[in-house]
Amino acid sequence: MSTTRQRQRQGEAEFASRAFDPEALTTARQLRGLRKNELAKKIGLTPAAVSQYELSQSRPSATVVAQLAMALGVPAAFFAGGHPHPSMPSAAHFRSLRATTQLQRDQALAFGKIAWQLVTTVEKYVELPAASLPRLPLPIDPKRSDIAAIAQQARATFGLHRGPVPHMTRLLESHGVVIMELPPVSERVDAFSHWYGSRPLVFRNPLKNDRPRSRFDVAHEAGHLIMHLDAEPGSRIVENQAHDFAAEFLMPSAEIVDELPRRLDWDKLYSLKRRWGTSLKAIVYRAHAIGVFRETTYKRAMMTLSQHGDPEPCDLGPRESPLLLESAVRLCEETGVTFDDIVARSGLPLELADQVYATATMTRPRLRLTSAEADKDEVLGDGESGFLQLVDG
Repeated sequence: MSTTRQRQRQGEAEFASRAFDPEALTTARQLRGLRKNELAKKIGLTPAAVSQYELSQSRPSATVVAQLAMALGVPAAFFAGGHPHPSMPSAAHFRSLRATTQLQRDQALAFGKIAWQLVTTVEKYVELPAASLPRLPLPIDPKRSDIAAIAQQARATFGLHRGPVPHMTRLLESHGVVIMELPPVSERVDAFSHWYGSRPLVFRNPLKNDRPRSRFDVAHEAGHLIMHLDAEPGSRIVENQAHDFAAEFLMPSAEIVDELPRRLDWDKLYSLKRRWGTSLKAIVYRAHAIGVFRETTYKRAMMTLSQHGDPEPCDLGPRESPLLLESAVRLCEETGVTFDDIVARSGLPLELADQVYATATMTRPRLRLTSAEADKDEVLGDGESGFLQLVDG
């Protein structure tokens, strides 16, 4: 490393030490899936020292900041204050608290904070759709009919009339919801949602590359964001409520009841899957829930689907792709604000910003050809020239 670069890094560490932000350390540690004692071991300190840094009871020296940056894979400047953090008024809704560890949930939430930081920076340049989800709290001890009524009211608020929802992801994005994939390191975490300040974010499992499941997941998380203002997350009751909301929102009982077959007719069920954009399992469950399929018919259908395994028959293609953040960044670029400009203002490491952006665009990595030494008159591939560099975008 050159002497100039060493001095620059030392200066960054000294500045970060003076302007140290405890929450930034917590976020970086959780993002890497480390416990306090594990981080302490990496930098040769005690877990108590790490706790004191995160609780703002003491401030790390420039040397320790440099060690933290190395151990957590972020620049020292990441720990400097001055960047906003989302207010977290309620707990995030994870699909099942028993299926994931607290460490995994913390890691997913930390990624959400990083994503929010990039989104709020983009909002300094582009006005995103206002967060206009209806807030329709459930009554005490709600019945299934109460949940159905809320789903119907939500459809009306969104301007949906009869028939299927054409694009569930695009519908929520038009009402200010930012939808992303979780990074591969969080693949054990199912879809989850949270209000980060005044902006709702939905994160989907990266392994579910299936259109019906992605639509149902997004509708399920919409149910949490709309209904569960103060509900304790993770319980079977709360998750079943969100499931019932998604089923009614995507397949209104008053409409689908007359379309469902009265006996097990797979050709008819395939046709309904294509029409409503929901899985065969969801349709079979729906038929049973509204009393069209008897218990024996329901069990026989689910057994057949279970034996078939994943993917189930009648493939509808890959999951719905988000577009909101990608469109906003492209609009910035059209007005002369590059993605690098956005990242610099966000205070995020480029690697993390690229990772967030990739999960919000669902596009494949793009090869850029860049080099200061290349002949700038030679136009290649995507309009740039030089050596190959792999970037997410």
